[in-house]
Formats: sequence, C-alpha cells, structure tokens
Amino acid sequence: MGRLAMIDPATATGRAKELYEGPLKGKKSLMFRSMANSPSAVEMYLSMAQALKGGVLSDKEREVIQLAVGQATGCEYCLAAHTFMGKKAGLSDEQVLEARRGQMKDAKLGAAARLALAIHEKKGVVSDADLAAVRAAGFGDGAIAEIVAAYALAIYTNYFNHVNQTALDMPPAPPI
Repeated sequence: MGRLAMIDPATATGRAKELYEGPLKGKKSLMFRSMANSPSAVEMYLSMAQALKGGVLSDKEREVIQLAVGQATGCEYCLAAHTFMGKKAGLSDEQVLEARRGQMKDAKLGAAARLALAIHEKKGVVSDADLAAVRAAGFGDGAIAEIVAAYALAIYTNYFNHVNQTALDMPPAPPI
C-alpha cells in the first residue's frame, strides 16, 4: 500500500480532518492518504495546483508537462493519474502518449513538454535556444515561469510517490 501510513478520512483528526472535509472531500487517492501525514505537505500541493489553475497555461498544457515529467522520472502513479486527468482536460489517447514521449504533433503542446524535459535533463540550466524554442511556439515569459512551476509540482508528486511507493488505485497508464 505504501511505506507511509494511510490517513483514513473517516478517522482523521485535526488539520487532516479539515482537509478531508474541505478541499480533499470525496478524494480517495492513496497519494493523498499518505500525504495527509503532513497537512502542510497536502496544503503545499493544493496551493500550487490551485495557483497554476489560475495562470496562463491551459489545462492541456499543464497535463502535458505532468505526463512528460512523469515519464522522465518513471512515476507509474503520476502517469496513471495524469493519463486520466489529461483525457479529462481534452487530450486524445494519442496526445497522452506523445506527451510522455516529449514529441507532439501540436507545436505549442510539444514546446511545453520539451521545455519541461530540458529543465529536468539540464537540472534547470536551460539554454537560450531552449527558451527561444518555447517562445517561438507562442509562450511568453509568464508561461515560461509557469512551466517551471508546473515542473516543480510534478517533481514533488513524482518523488513523493517514489519515496512512498504509492500503490496504484486507478488503471495503469498504457505502455508506450
């Protein structure tokens, strides 16, 4: 089930209970059940995710980043979750697989995936050419800042699930 304790919404107390009765109401994810050991960790995730929803990147663009990074880190949990969420955001089955490969037919979505992967591979020390490519696809500086933030959120959940060895509680992502 995972290496961290699971906090059951029915028996949670304190801030964890408040989170389960508020922003996590109805969410049964094993990731959240383990993350709820630290309400602050859950709040960080929720705050970042909510802030990014109000930004300039579309749901599709954010999901492409999550899928590309999930594939790069080998996070089966995140790949499964973001395959589902990516489809909900409007990505086709083919686009989900393309995002995981970091090569998309859609030039703008592909540029977001490639910058996220460049950030990952180069440990953030991206080149002027990396930035020129994402700008040429139509992203401004605000979007670039959000791609970095979306990458950071992806790394948080990917690494959390690696540390926890979170079991899949949803259908696995298809192989590529």
